[in-house]
Order: sequence, then structure tokens, then C-alpha cells
Amino acid sequence: MILYLHGFASCGDSNKTKSLKTFFGEDDVLAPDLPPNPHEAVSLARKLIIEHDIDLIIGSSLGGFYASYLCETMGLKCVLINPSVQPFITLRPYVGMNTYWCSGEEFQFTQEDLTALFEYAIGTPNDPSRYLLLLQTGDELLDYTKAKDKYEGAKVIVEEGGNHRFENLQVYLEEIKRFRDGSAHHSI
Repeated sequence: MILYLHGFASCGDSNKTKSLKTFFGEDDVLAPDLPPNPHEAVSLARKLIIEHDIDLIIGSSLGGFYASYLCETMGLKCVLINPSVQPFITLRPYVGMNTYWCSGEEFQFTQEDLTALFEYAIGTPNDPSRYLLLLQTGDELLDYTKAKDKYEGAKVIVEEGGNHRFENLQVYLEEIKRFRDGSAHHSI
């Protein structure tokens, strides 16, 4: 089963989730709404991994940051989509009240939440072959080269243009399937 972890101020019911469920099947993709508190988000993800026999984590943006931590600590494979590698820096401007783009509901992101992100930072991955990165050069929120450099040795696909939301995920679903099945080709 696949666990999809969404980004900051997003939700489990997103366009990426819909694409994943259409391709892999409704019953093969879990996509929870993650709480804004990092400890609660990682705890929920860890619980779902154990309870649902997760074999692949797909994380977008902040979800990619969490996915990396979970992959390193639980020995799983993961697909990172425009992942955040330093959310404790890039999310600093969002301390305070925010709005979930999918529901319009407001939520608080605190200084304590920002500081808690440090606990989930990983260094260089122990086994880069467990990672597939999907990056777009047009990401307006995160510098794609930071992720490309951090995950050196992983399978990295860099697409020219695009944006932070990586709206053409469906183009890469077959590649994700091959990676999950262990038959992805290694190239940059």
C-alpha cells in the first residue's frame, strides 16, 4: 500500500491523491490530512505505515521532508515530489495563522512547530537507491537544486518548467510504479 503525504497547508484529498488513486486503485493509496504540528504529523504517518503495511511513501513538499525521515528510520522506499529539504527555514514566514487551500479552514502554525521540524531533518540518505525524486525547475517556492544535491545518487528526474504543485504527476505514474516494483532505471 502507498502512503501519500501532502505539503504545508494542503490536504489528503488533492489532485495528486486523485491521480494516484486512479492509477494505483482507491484501496492502494492512503492520503490522510496531516496536522500542522510536526510531531503529530509524523506520529500519524508512522501509525499508518505500521497498521496498513505501507511499502512506498510519496511525499510532496513538506510531505517529502517527512517521507525522507520515515524512509530513513523505517527502511522504506519513497518518492519525493518537489520536496522541502529545509522547511525550518522555508516555512519561517508562515508562523502564525494560515488557511488550508482545500477547505478554507484556518490553522495556527507556531514557532514551536517550526522548531520541531529540526528533529526530522536527515543528513545524506543511507541508501539513495530507495529514493525517486521528481523535481521541476519552475518550482516558485523551493530551489530544486537543493533537493537534487541532497539526494545525490538517487534516481532524480528534473523537468524543465512546471511549478511547486507539480501538476502533471500523471505523466510519471508509470515510472513510480516501476520504482515501487523495483524495476526503475537509474538516470539523472
